Amino acid sequence: MAENTWLVVGLGNPGAQYAGNRHNVGQMVLDELAARLGANFKTHKTPSRVAEAFLRPGGPKLVLAKPNTYMNTSGGPVSALLKFTSLGVDRLIVVHDELDIPFDTIKLKQGGGHGGHNGLRDIQKAVGSPDFTRVRVGIGRPPGRQDPADYVLKDFAGAERQALPNLLSDAADAVEAIVDAGLVAAQQRFHAPS
Repeated sequence: MAENTWLVVGLGNPGAQYAGNRHNVGQMVLDELAARLGANFKTHKTPSRVAEAFLRPGGPKLVLAKPNTYMNTSGGPVSALLKFTSLGVDRLIVVHDELDIPFDTIKLKQGGGHGGHNGLRDIQKAVGSPDFTRVRVGIGRPPGRQDPADYVLKDFAGAERQALPNLLSDAADAVEAIVDAGLVAAQQRFHAPS
């Protein structure tokens, strides 16, 4: 692949019954990116659906991928996609839901632990490194004593659904900013001053 190529993976679970779940927000962001770039997802030889597009004419190429496996087994498809595209983890951006960030907030980072996120855990194990870039899309903590595992497998609530298009747009903007300007510049743009 061209040297200015990025693999962008949106995490989630396959199937229509999961499409609106909080856990699938990573794949929702990839749908937003594909729509912006006029790209369509197609079945790929790796266990994923893939769409390819240039960020702009002559600009960076994005390989957008949604694994066809369940969240907890995302590593195999991501590893296969890296091999297929001949890219290293330095060119991998993973977009995923994050319980520890308030809803409607985006945080960007490279490397680090998986924080109990089974999709990230499986990717780190499969690719042999935690040093990929993450676009962490805040979904907030479950209310009361609701089990986090149940919470992530529920659709966004009414007020969240109204704000969701802006959140998806912001996360897609963040991916574009990482590719275009680098992680530090993207963090300066998307991380609110404390």
